[in-house]
Amino acid sequence: MAQFRPKYITFDCYGTLTNFQMAEAARDLYGEQFDEPQMAEFIKNFAAYRLDEIMGDWKPYNEVVHNSLERACKRNGIKFHQEAARMVYERVPTWGPHPDVPAGLAKVAKEIPLVILSNAMNSQIMSNVEKLGAPFHAVYTAEQAQSYKPRFKGFEYMLDMLGCGPEDVLHCSSSFRYDLMSAHDLGIKNKVWVNRGHEPANPYYGYVEIADISGLPGVVGL
Repeated sequence: MAQFRPKYITFDCYGTLTNFQMAEAARDLYGEQFDEPQMAEFIKNFAAYRLDEIMGDWKPYNEVVHNSLERACKRNGIKFHQEAARMVYERVPTWGPHPDVPAGLAKVAKEIPLVILSNAMNSQIMSNVEKLGAPFHAVYTAEQAQSYKPRFKGFEYMLDMLGCGPEDVLHCSSSFRYDLMSAHDLGIKNKVWVNRGHEPANPYYGYVEIADISGLPGVVGL
């Protein structure tokens, strides 16, 4: 793997590169209504419903946030307000990168084109990308593909747009459920798991593990 030099390094954005702060938003909204165990349960439910909401036909991400927050509120016995969902959605483009990201990406970008495939809206993603501190060859969104990961269509759209096959890319993500399982099933053999601590290791899916993006240059021999 260390000797593999891909045509492109492809990335998940939110969580892997951008510091994904849905849990923090939920705490800001509901932290005074729950004790800590209840708050942790609410955050877990909110995340689970977001995944469930994207498994069908594509819909705008503001609807994903609205529906999943409403379902989490119902499950946890508190009142849902549309304004809360709007606030969470509007925070997304304000999020910046994890501290390790800019330097690690900049080193790799000098040698290999970087690509993002994100469960994002076109109107939001570039604000996050501009904060990453490195040039990207291409940024593809769920809105463009009309499909959210972990469904395959977004990956297929990305490969078609790049004009390459699964053997030509190294896919990098902090999530098995959203990215690495699907990448594995689609024949992307070269994968990197960024262990951000929000999912357990799963060696079946075949990857190189790094603690953060500072480890990525070493994976491709830089």
